[in-house]
Amino acid sequence: MPDQSVPQARKPESVLPEPVSDSGGISRRALLGTAGATGLVLGAAGGAVGYASAPAQATPLTSVGSDRAMFHGKHQPGITEGLQARGHLVAFDLVAGAGRKEAAALLRRWSTTAERLMAGEAAPHDDTDVARDAGPSSLTVTFGFGHSFFARTGLEKQRPSALDPLPDFSSDRLDKARSDGDLWVQIGADDALVAFHALRAIQKDAGGAARIRWQMNGFNRTPGATAHPMTARNLMGQLDGTRNPKPADPDFDQRLFVPATGNPAWMANGSYAVVRRIRMLLDDWEKLSVTAQEQVIGRRKADGAPLSGGGETTAMDLEKTDAKGGYAVPINAHARITRPDQNGGAAMLRRPFSYHDGFDADGTPDAGLLFVCWQADPLRGFVPVQRKLDRGDALSRFIRHEASGLFAVPGGAAKGEYVGQRLLEG
Repeated sequence: MPDQSVPQARKPESVLPEPVSDSGGISRRALLGTAGATGLVLGAAGGAVGYASAPAQATPLTSVGSDRAMFHGKHQPGITEGLQARGHLVAFDLVAGAGRKEAAALLRRWSTTAERLMAGEAAPHDDTDVARDAGPSSLTVTFGFGHSFFARTGLEKQRPSALDPLPDFSSDRLDKARSDGDLWVQIGADDALVAFHALRAIQKDAGGAARIRWQMNGFNRTPGATAHPMTARNLMGQLDGTRNPKPADPDFDQRLFVPATGNPAWMANGSYAVVRRIRMLLDDWEKLSVTAQEQVIGRRKADGAPLSGGGETTAMDLEKTDAKGGYAVPINAHARITRPDQNGGAAMLRRPFSYHDGFDADGTPDAGLLFVCWQADPLRGFVPVQRKLDRGDALSRFIRHEASGLFAVPGGAAKGEYVGQRLLEG
């Protein structure tokens, strides 16, 4: 779990709809203030009063319900937006006999559904009414392709080299049934019903073309639950992600996205998602004193400041020593090991969800992190950092990697296109 935080959301690059005021004078471009800890993508307040069939006199929603991310744009949604309160990760395999033609029809259906639901509208057909009373609630739906997808569709020559399988790591205890997949979908929203509504619609749209391989549910702190925006905490109680790349960084796009002139051409403006189900051994972790936990992480638990001093965003002084002559930040501390300047500049954008799937028979919690990270090339992002963590991270005693996946996430769809069209019809 590299020491990086989720950035403030970038303004969507796609154009918002023209202002349309309802009888209450609410403009579809009226932007509400940032909600919660991460500054979510804002959108059309007037268009967020529920389904299109809602009465013209409908009362405007609160800020959480009215926030809207845009489906069309240079990049797919769900990458640079802030953390959402609820998430679903789901992988599909194409059914026997389904190939490129069926995959193209499926991505077309999925894209149409995602566009409508992200706008706070009903699904194109057979809507369940689960989210009828809600607005978009920052819903994002993101699509990616796994390594096996290309053989299934006869597109092996278009498979990116960056999608080669991840190497084995000593901390891996991977369940193959909950790893990989032909297709991957990430769903996030600030309302649990809105997120579930999208998950159900995506599943139904799969029809006879694809079947669910695995599915995982996650959560984050609800926007507005803290007195001021702050870095999220994970289930270990730590501020999780203080050093994420920021949109203001001059190399932000270079680190996250395949360039427009990249290879293969269909991945232009796309990114690669590494997905890991990381179980936290909370019973063992919680036996440690706060001081011992801080030594493992390398940061204060209360405010995320480095043990070398300062505040959360203060640069870590790796050479500072304590009264006994030892390093203030231990040599095997998680935050020290994951620093980009300790890994040849390797960096990735982390955008995780916590999860809790109940308890084992002995009462051990099945809980941890649905780790999702984004980078232009996983061989220069996730892999070198994880290899170094594998060799001596103090946190490794308290976590277990139980599932894994790597997916190529193409750039955003232009108006009138569906996601992946340049690959499937190129």
